[in-house]
Amino acid sequence: MTHPTNGGSGEGVDEPSAQGSWFAKPEHGRTLGVSEAGWPAVPPARPGATPPRGPGGGPVLTDAVATGGVAAEATARFPEVLPRAEATSPLPKAESTLPEAAPAPKKPGRDRYLDLLRSVALVRVVAYHLFGWVWLSVVFPSMGVMFALAGSLMARSLSRPALSVVRGRLRRLLPPMWLFSALVLPLLFIGGWNPGKDPDTGGAWGWLGIVNYVIPIGAPAYPWEIANPPGFLETTWAEQGIGPLWYLRAYMWFVIASPLLLKAFRKLPWATLCAPLALTAVIGTGLVEIPGRTGEAVTDFAVYGSCWVLGFAHQEGVLQKVPRYAAVSGAALLMGFGLWWASGHLSEEGWDLNEIPLAQATWSLGFVVILLQYAPSWQQLPGRLARWDRLVTLANNRAVTIYLWHNLLIMATFPLIDLLYQLPFMDDKLSSALDSTYMLWSFVLIWPLIALAIVATGWVEDLAAKRRPRLWPDGRRTGGSGSRRK
Repeated sequence: MTHPTNGGSGEGVDEPSAQGSWFAKPEHGRTLGVSEAGWPAVPPARPGATPPRGPGGGPVLTDAVATGGVAAEATARFPEVLPRAEATSPLPKAESTLPEAAPAPKKPGRDRYLDLLRSVALVRVVAYHLFGWVWLSVVFPSMGVMFALAGSLMARSLSRPALSVVRGRLRRLLPPMWLFSALVLPLLFIGGWNPGKDPDTGGAWGWLGIVNYVIPIGAPAYPWEIANPPGFLETTWAEQGIGPLWYLRAYMWFVIASPLLLKAFRKLPWATLCAPLALTAVIGTGLVEIPGRTGEAVTDFAVYGSCWVLGFAHQEGVLQKVPRYAAVSGAALLMGFGLWWASGHLSEEGWDLNEIPLAQATWSLGFVVILLQYAPSWQQLPGRLARWDRLVTLANNRAVTIYLWHNLLIMATFPLIDLLYQLPFMDDKLSSALDSTYMLWSFVLIWPLIALAIVATGWVEDLAAKRRPRLWPDGRRTGGSGSRRK
């Protein structure tokens, strides 16, 4: 599968954006002729002046006194008219007419809705790579979701100097990848792979391509079939295990381009949002062909570029300014076009949108527009979702680890399940039952293996982020979701 669907922070490679922070109402200064209570102030009486009288001879109350906003002040200024105004007036005290004080501003924290979306995307990508259900690319286009979340976070971070932000993002991305490459590259060489004789990238360029295992400028090269030195992997283990690294390449280029993309978005928001769709229509439909893995890299950047920029629109508040009915209607039309285009350009995998660039671009963009239009910006998971709080936190803190290792771990489940056939009580009936539920057992077994990978390698993400290494960062010791990794 050349273009598997992802979920990782991969911000997948990063932490999600913090939304929903509260801002205190600015304090107003005192205006001439206006009391601090907000009512017109009573003018001071001239010495010896007679208080104004009404038609019946009674005192004329100013607006402030009549409304009770400054009854105490009026009493002090006209003691001969209202000697005991505070005690006798049926009007409420001034304090009772004041608006209630605004609540203290909340500290900005993790947007748990976005955290939840990332976690769902990770589970979905594992299920997709295990079961191969192509309809999952329609039900939940996790790659588009993940790039939009990463774009939102990137826009938020670019309130700081751009160079430091880009350097920080790359620092968090690369060390986990280096650890992964430190395992797979020796396995490739032991299995007999020679980059200089690779049919796709032979010669000196083949060896030069090894740099993509260190810095994912392009897609890492690997053989389609190779021996399996561990003895339990399939001959296509390189394609399955290394292939998903294309996401890290795409993410890195988005990060590098984000300072310029954000400037362009702030000047020409709609043009910047639609430009990747136009590029996809040119190179993703075959009008212009870019051969090899360079063409794949440019296509990936175009397909998910609009989702990344949509993250800018969400963070900058532009998306929220669009009337909901207009945004949802436009998204529905875009998604309808995507399905229509896919119906006439089905690949060998059928309705797998990962193999139909223009359909993937339009469907993912419309899908994410709806998700973000209805974003509730939770600071805590509500109701029954709260029981998943620790797992959601863990998945977001270890998104890169989960994404990097899950495919190799899926293949590792197969020889473990095969051991069940050797049990002495396994007869034909039980063997047949195991055959029919084989993939289900693999889906069950993959999660303990992912947990082991988190404990064994996940701490590298903490070192990359310059934090104290943690084996199981589910937020248990941090005292609440809002105080977790920011």
